[in-house]
Amino acid sequence: MATQAAMPHGRRRHGTTERQHHSPLGFLLPAVLALTAGIWAASLLRFQDGGIADGAQWLVGIVCAIVLGALAFGLGRIQHRLPRELRAAAYGALAGATVGFLTSLAGGSVLRSAGIGLACGVTLGAAMFYAFYVRE
Repeated sequence: MATQAAMPHGRRRHGTTERQHHSPLGFLLPAVLALTAGIWAASLLRFQDGGIADGAQWLVGIVCAIVLGALAFGLGRIQHRLPRELRAAAYGALAGATVGFLTSLAGGSVLRSAGIGLACGVTLGAAMFYAFYVRE
């Protein structure tokens, strides 16, 4: 006996051409963080050279801003697919690496930069885990 297949009801999730809506904060926050870190990196190098600005300092600042902005933007796009533990660890790792890099630009030793970056990363990761745990 031939039967008719039932058609699924509701919206299809896969293969849709609808554009996903992103809030302006998803673009603005990584841009502000990147701009802040880039200016900070260029300023640290400028103060070490006695206040004389040159192109190499600004190049380091621009590269720092582009890398941090791209990583923060990418993490913001995939954060909802990650479990809260991994999401908190990713935010902690991004913050720790940024602070460690900026500490090394300020003239800190490798051990000091790694220690400060690790402390900041672990602290922010724990704070983000608490925030995600409470919200979910």
